[in-house]
Amino acid sequence: MISLQHISKVYNKGEVNEVTALRNIDLEINKGEYVIIIGANGSGKTTLLNMLSGAEKPTTGKVVINGEEVTRYEEYKRSKWIARVFQNPYTGTASDLSILDNFRLAALRTRQKKLVVGIDAAFRKKVKDMIARLGMGLENKINQPMGSLSGGQRQALTLLMSVMDEASILLLDEPTAALDPKSAALILNLADELIKEFQLTALCITHNLKDARQYGTRLLQFQEGSLLRDLNKAEKSALQLQDMFQWFE
Repeated sequence: MISLQHISKVYNKGEVNEVTALRNIDLEINKGEYVIIIGANGSGKTTLLNMLSGAEKPTTGKVVINGEEVTRYEEYKRSKWIARVFQNPYTGTASDLSILDNFRLAALRTRQKKLVVGIDAAFRKKVKDMIARLGMGLENKINQPMGSLSGGQRQALTLLMSVMDEASILLLDEPTAALDPKSAALILNLADELIKEFQLTALCITHNLKDARQYGTRLLQFQEGSLLRDLNKAEKSALQLQDMFQWFE
């Protein structure tokens, strides 16, 4: 479903401050895989997601999604496949709009826009039913501005919004880094549920090695732009946290 072929990314090429963020990455990710990505700061993790989303273009190599080469496609052209949740919980929502309006925009993200917003009783019920699964009582506050919510609440709603359209790939760029432990656990459990329920192909960056061991069906470790480890679910589950910590010593 996703194929990265000989992907390299060099910043400031030919200059004194040249940096190689990715080094000749070859990676195949099958439909429905939930890939956890770990690595030290500057190892190339976010650059990898940027290559997939179209936020950045590779210096060399190809990006293929569903058999279609998308290497030079802009982000908006890839949005029919890809939804993304960022580290900052305030990035993925419009503060001044209501919860309901945010969900409507998410539902229309990959479709041709029209002047009519199209919020009817059926859509309102769908949104309320989705939000109710959070157990936060927000389904009764869907006309409340998104900006009045906490970071954890907004990140949870951003995750729900990611499945409002027909995207089949979910990119999670350290989605819990700015959250307290309770909110972080809620987000990771919700992501796990949505990935399974909607049969998404997902890539999630985390610095929490306990979470990296617990979640996902595959584990990738990056180091200085190179793919150092690629473990399947059984290999990942057999790991001891102590062993994983030693990788970074």
